[in-house]
Amino acid sequence: MSTRAPAKPFDAASMSTSVKVFAFATLCVGMFIALLDIQIVSASLRDIGGGLSAGTDETAWVQTSYLIAEIIVIPLSGWLSRVFSTRWLFCASAVGFTLASLLCGAAWNIQSMIVFRALQGFLGGSMIPLVFTSAFMFFSGKQRVIAASTIGAIASLAPTLGPVIGGWITDISSWHWLFYINLVPGVFVAVVVPMLVRIDEPDLRLIKGADYLSMLLMAVFLGCLEYTLEEGPRWNWFSDSTILATAWISGLAGLAFVSRSLMVANPVVDLRALKERNFALGCFFSFVTGIGLFATIYLTPLFLGRVRGYSALDIGLAVFSTGLFQLAAIPLYAFFANRVDLRWLMMLGLGLFAVSMWDFSPLTHDWGGKELMLPQALRGMAQQFAVPPTVTLTLGALAPARLKQASGLFNLMRNLGGAIGIAACATILNDRTNLHFNRLAEHLNSTNEALNQWMATVGSNFAALGQSGSEGTTASLQQLWQLAYREAQTQSYADTFLVIMVCFIIATALVPLMHKVKPPPAAAASPDAH
Repeated sequence: MSTRAPAKPFDAASMSTSVKVFAFATLCVGMFIALLDIQIVSASLRDIGGGLSAGTDETAWVQTSYLIAEIIVIPLSGWLSRVFSTRWLFCASAVGFTLASLLCGAAWNIQSMIVFRALQGFLGGSMIPLVFTSAFMFFSGKQRVIAASTIGAIASLAPTLGPVIGGWITDISSWHWLFYINLVPGVFVAVVVPMLVRIDEPDLRLIKGADYLSMLLMAVFLGCLEYTLEEGPRWNWFSDSTILATAWISGLAGLAFVSRSLMVANPVVDLRALKERNFALGCFFSFVTGIGLFATIYLTPLFLGRVRGYSALDIGLAVFSTGLFQLAAIPLYAFFANRVDLRWLMMLGLGLFAVSMWDFSPLTHDWGGKELMLPQALRGMAQQFAVPPTVTLTLGALAPARLKQASGLFNLMRNLGGAIGIAACATILNDRTNLHFNRLAEHLNSTNEALNQWMATVGSNFAALGQSGSEGTTASLQQLWQLAYREAQTQSYADTFLVIMVCFIIATALVPLMHKVKPPPAAAASPDAH
């Protein structure tokens, strides 16, 4: 492995189109499995907890540990790829992710599972931003638009399909195969990438002068922030001493990290890129799309499971329409992307996402896959028209020398949007459920004639089953409480979708502030030309 940067920049024209496409497709496989594993366990946590004899709180860490580790390594990927090269970092990430997946499947208790999931997230996290960088190195002109469309589809489709695939695997086999399915694609990526992806060379000299203090501050900042966001709703936020402590630690470490990154000559994460209008706005749009993508993936299965009582497989089948319509929208986006200003396409995507959230608002307790079809179809198409132009307009505005580090920050914003969005949604659900329940309870009293008739009817039904008058009354009140709570929950889900809608309306209104970026006619320069 060389310790010097290459004298010549990478020349994409020296590679045939077929080789570039195959290399890019291989990178996309790695990105897909890394993103898929964020959500693949979400529909099967109960099965994993049962298999490892763990409680609900412990089992939740199967997902939390992965997210914390991944969110730490993503912004570091730019510096790591400059040190070890895209080729070898991606290969090492694929190997590490594959081995960690094998260990997850073989976990013998919940503690080992949590450790292996953290390793899986940390070792595989670099694959996500490296695909964004590589696409801009491999392709130019119209090919870059298609590459961005593909990346955007994977970035939003993989987490969407996670619960679907996870529920199906758990239903037909066991939870172990949620991790074993990564073995074949992981080995494939680890073998092919070193042979085909040679867009830069390692520069081990960067290890000596690295800003390790910034790395430590960033890890503490993001790790504590992710923990606070994941665990906060469960422990009633700052009323819990641990949540309060991690929030303070995250805030202080974050301030120190930002301050140091703006002062040092060669920061680990290039925050100065935020001075570029397109990049700053693009990070905001990435944050908002992260809210929409991950929060809706969180809300819809939760509604179907808690209110409708769907199984993991039934939930997967009900939300599958989002992925289908996004796939159908890919050729449509590719057609318009080379003919229409990308800003207009982004406005269409963000606006359509807002409309889809509005279509969720008439939600009732008996909504299932049929009723969810239209809003989910709109969301699937919206994701395809919102994410790819955001990628192109944001990263396409930067000089190639800043692309690697900027890609990590751009992807970090999407993950942060998802984490904050899910935490906010969980809090809104809890607060609004209590509010709606109390409002319903105000009308459920002895002066309500309809309620009195219902209580009499239900009481007589219980009496027919042999229960005494007092037992029948108690059972009737329990059933009334369940019905009222169900309706309160349903209304709170509708409220939460409306909050997400407002976020997308704001984002849509800000799109015209972005500058137009044309796909470059020639191959890009090397990302290591700094």
